[in-house]
Amino acid sequence: MTDCVLIMQPEQPNGYQHQRALQDSGDSISELQEWRPVAYRKCTDTLWLLLFCLFWAGLMFISGYAVVAGAAERLVLGYDSFGNICGRKNTPVEGANLSGLDMTNKKYVFFLNSCSLEIQSLRISSLSLCVSSCPQEQLNSLEDLQSFARNNGSFLCIYNLNVSNYTLNPKAAQLCPTLPVPPSKSFPLFNRCVPQNPECYSKYASVLISMVNEMDVFHRILSGILAGRDTVIGLSVLALAFSLILVLAFRFIQTLLIHTLIALVVFGLLFISGVLWWLHYDYRNDPSTELETEKENVKFLLGYAIFSTIVTVVLLSLIFVLRKRLQFAVQLFRIVDKIIGRIPFLLFQPLGTFLILTVFWVFWVAVLLSLGTAGTAESTSGGQVEYRALSGICYMAWYHFVGLIWTSEFILACQQMVIAGAVVTCYFNRNKNNPSPHPVLSSISVLFCYHLGTAVKGSFLITILRIPRIVLLYLYNILNQKKNAKCLFSCCFCCVCCPESCLRYFNQHAYTTTAINGTNFCTSAKDAVCILARNSAKLASISCLGDFLLFLGKTFVSQSNKLTEGQNHRSTTPFQDNEDGTELQPMT
Repeated sequence: MTDCVLIMQPEQPNGYQHQRALQDSGDSISELQEWRPVAYRKCTDTLWLLLFCLFWAGLMFISGYAVVAGAAERLVLGYDSFGNICGRKNTPVEGANLSGLDMTNKKYVFFLNSCSLEIQSLRISSLSLCVSSCPQEQLNSLEDLQSFARNNGSFLCIYNLNVSNYTLNPKAAQLCPTLPVPPSKSFPLFNRCVPQNPECYSKYASVLISMVNEMDVFHRILSGILAGRDTVIGLSVLALAFSLILVLAFRFIQTLLIHTLIALVVFGLLFISGVLWWLHYDYRNDPSTELETEKENVKFLLGYAIFSTIVTVVLLSLIFVLRKRLQFAVQLFRIVDKIIGRIPFLLFQPLGTFLILTVFWVFWVAVLLSLGTAGTAESTSGGQVEYRALSGICYMAWYHFVGLIWTSEFILACQQMVIAGAVVTCYFNRNKNNPSPHPVLSSISVLFCYHLGTAVKGSFLITILRIPRIVLLYLYNILNQKKNAKCLFSCCFCCVCCPESCLRYFNQHAYTTTAINGTNFCTSAKDAVCILARNSAKLASISCLGDFLLFLGKTFVSQSNKLTEGQNHRSTTPFQDNEDGTELQPMT
């Protein structure tokens, strides 16, 4: 929002800031642009909107094909090695004698060798069966398997092996699970028998998770979130509360808060530098410093002290040079405060964007899973069933992947244009006594009626730069063991990320100019660049100060959460009494 206000030049009192900037620069009258109400707007970048609609028609075709040709229920319900989907009736596969069985009452997938799973040619080597229940206790012999089958009606050996032959068939060791069978348990919505033995569970989980690229990282993150979900929810609510407090503080005590934050930064930097120099002096003159590691620590302290001093001097110099610009930053926050006061729903608009993105991502993942299961069942020499991917699936997956990036960037671009349009409607309202009753809804209607093509074009440019970055990330993960490759990919990342960051910055200002002038993307980008170039010194100083103050606010919120988390951790640490029973100490 601060960028929206900056591009509109808040120091001008009338409603033609963009026009005045061009007039002051000596441009011709024919090139002047002014804020256009809805009545004078026209559709922008219509061809790009048509292109996006055609692209989404392709996505819909892929989605329909994935639903028809795919079998996502194989992933959800699970299936055995003979092509039977657990929990439903199945059709036979030619050449597989054990396919086409009725598995309505057998809802769980059980691996015969769950403690030693291996991946061979992207397939799990162990045979899998559909069973009616998972063994809750360890089974140590064939007799235990036979007793479990008779008591629970769950057969853990190959389907064509009769229960009475579990102990009589000489090939029972190959047709039944590897002994001992660890106790297992099925989790909701997973429908797999997961071993409860810690060693077996770690191998089982690592093999299943490694079937999907990079899912090990996702699993660790998800496990950590689920393990501490109460803490995560509590800290999220606390962060929201601190953020609202900070917003209110910026609204009512801008000047005092800004000067206080800057004073805290100055004293904090001076304190840290002084402490580091004092520690270096103390360790250097300590006669007990004899070990090489201690001497290395002294050198590190010297390096940290020098670095901290340089940072302190640079920041203090910038604060001294830009001290006169500080009032502009205060004025900027005052304008933002007035806009938020008139449009309080702007604070909740990102929540709507998040919900839309979540719905789209869920849809995208569902289509991807269906697309990944689109294949034909073929029997192998051992009577098992394998699924061969259909031709063209790889190209569809890449098309679907581009759709993920482009659509996500399009949704974010729409968010920026909605915010910019609402701010423009409020800021350029000439009748202060009759403000727009619903500026956010008005901005959404203007976006959908006139400027969707502009959002499509800007998001497409970002997509072009993001795809090479993701491809480089994929190659980096493959070649991460080679040091030369790491250095090369780091340089490539830098070359790709810098243009993307610059393009995002200019896109945001182009969206704001479109909201003001109602022009297409290229014209808006040209006008925004002209304004930024002609007012570069002022905008750079105000933007740096504003971003720096917002960074301090974010740091305040995050550090408050960390302190709260540390106090909660200490308060939940178990304690035990000393032997004399006089003092409590934390258990280690």
